[in-house]
Amino acid sequence: MHDRRNVELKARDRDPAATLSAALAHGASDEGVLHQRDVYFAAPEGRLKLRVQDGGAQLISYARADAASARLSSYRLVDVPDPDALIAALDASLGIVVEVVKRRRLLLWQGVRIHLDDVDGLGSWVELEAVAPAGSDLSAEHAEVAALRAILHMDDDQVVAEGYAAMILASGAATQRLVDRARTAMDRAYVPYSHFHVGAALRDEQGRLHAAANVENGAYPQSQCAEASAIGVLVAAGGRRIHEIAVMADTELIVPCGGCRQRLSEFADGSTPVHLCGPEGIRRSMTLGDLLPYAFALKSAPE
Repeated sequence: MHDRRNVELKARDRDPAATLSAALAHGASDEGVLHQRDVYFAAPEGRLKLRVQDGGAQLISYARADAASARLSSYRLVDVPDPDALIAALDASLGIVVEVVKRRRLLLWQGVRIHLDDVDGLGSWVELEAVAPAGSDLSAEHAEVAALRAILHMDDDQVVAEGYAAMILASGAATQRLVDRARTAMDRAYVPYSHFHVGAALRDEQGRLHAAANVENGAYPQSQCAEASAIGVLVAAGGRRIHEIAVMADTELIVPCGGCRQRLSEFADGSTPVHLCGPEGIRRSMTLGDLLPYAFALKSAPE
């Protein structure tokens, strides 16, 4: 199976009726309306979702940069005859991260798919996908997207870097799953000396969740906090930014130590939400800036 490729662009749609009219006036064909449900899973590499829509379902594995511009998406499609069974299996093994439900009007213009989307909780959007044939250097696809962007008046301030899943996650949709992952990690902590179990879970820039526990060592300085362990998991999976944090312990109120606050600040910013949890759930939420108001930062951190 070979990767398929698109050049994609996504933007807020200020006037869906005008966008539709402009596309049709410039020769786009109206292919009708699709009702789609995308279920995203916590894949250890890349991104993975199962799309259920009118008439069938497909498992989609893909990689795409988050950039507010036309960007390359490489993907693979697998037809799924029993989506409910596969969702249950993948949820049990990987975990569901978020679901996106949308009503999509599909238009075709030359080699470009135009998606006029009404997304639950997010409103109206327009998405362009120029499908690239095998061997293309992508110059034609970028040109098609640029031309259509001008036709549809997709200004810079409308274009976004994030996908729908990341936007919904940013609104708090993943918080309970993040807490659940921290709880599971806490239960698995290796703490034969202190018997103090801590779990930490992080959401990265792609919406993936990464969790880990504190790991002690008989040489006490070699022990590792849960937050540091979780950062290592995130980095090993290709993550570079932390967008949400949950830390859990069975104590009055768990807070990251000073060292871990600094570690977290390397990958997050002052507005990043931090949930301080007990076994029953969130006890207090604040920002990383509240926890560490004066984080140390080099002017240019090495890659």
